[in-house]
Amino acid sequence: QAQLVESGGGSVQPGGSLRLSCAAPGRIFSSAVMGWFRQAPGKEREFVALIRWGVQRTLYADSVKGRFTISRGDAANTVSLQMDALKAEDTAVYYCARGSQWTTDHLAYNTWGQGTQVTVAP
Repeated sequence: QAQLVESGGGSVQPGGSLRLSCAAPGRIFSSAVMGWFRQAPGKEREFVALIRWGVQRTLYADSVKGRFTISRGDAANTVSLQMDALKAEDTAVYYCARGSQWTTDHLAYNTWGQGTQVTVAP
């Protein structure tokens, strides 16, 4: 059951930017790990970025490093993903997730959003 709510997806041209946001119900504890994952048609869900809530430690997939930035959102209990210099291969459904382990394995995350579509095309 989805308990996180993503927003901010859409269509953009290559080289453009989008900002995704994820809202969690209630407080996000400092020990929590918030992550962004994505899934393209016919492919497995893959890790994009993580943030350890309290210390704001971050981790990025090599494919997005230097282009995407995960951060605590302006509103309480939100996490954002700023995506710059978007490429066609970034096209996917993007999911927000919450867990307790510092891991890129999506199976370890027990709370998910419904996903938001990001399409990068001319």
